[in-house]
Amino acid sequence: MIRLALLVAALASAPFAHATVKNGDAAPEFSLAAADGKSYKLSQFKGKTVVLEWFNKDCPYVHKFYDSKTMQKLQEEATKGGKVAWLTITSSADGKEGHLTTAEAKKVFEDKGMKNTALLLDPKGVVGKLYAAKTTPHMFIIDEAGKVVYQGAIDDKPSASVKTLEGATNYVTEALAAIAKKEPVKTASTTPYGCSVKY
Repeated sequence: MIRLALLVAALASAPFAHATVKNGDAAPEFSLAAADGKSYKLSQFKGKTVVLEWFNKDCPYVHKFYDSKTMQKLQEEATKGGKVAWLTITSSADGKEGHLTTAEAKKVFEDKGMKNTALLLDPKGVVGKLYAAKTTPHMFIIDEAGKVVYQGAIDDKPSASVKTLEGATNYVTEALAAIAKKEPVKTASTTPYGCSVKY
């Protein structure tokens, strides 16, 4: 029993222990530096719908969406009109796959033609762990009231192949459409897929 108690305590205090964000909960506040040299707080987008997208420039699942320009089109479509902010977050640690310095992030932002609101840097994984981000991509949507209304995969085709984009159900697009119509998000939680976040 003592050994079990010690094991449980060790796991609870492990550096990679993640919080759990539930749908309907207020989205945890955070502040991160971005590729453009500015700092962004979640609270500065109060009154807007916010999309959080976990990103790793070297992940093949991320390449699926960016090389095909699918992610950029989603970002552009979502943010036009100013009612949606799209924050792309990289939580790769220094020395791990996908880690970006500010200068590298700026180049990635430009080279990939990102259409998001900002590319945010989370090298210590604080925000990633706060939201329990598991994969790249891992998507979260926060409504105008600041509550989490969707979390999980970007679509229903867990593959790194570009061919699977055709005919896929995009959960993010569906959720944003529902929010725009003031309707509940039908599919509010799915299992994320992709590369593990490199904490």
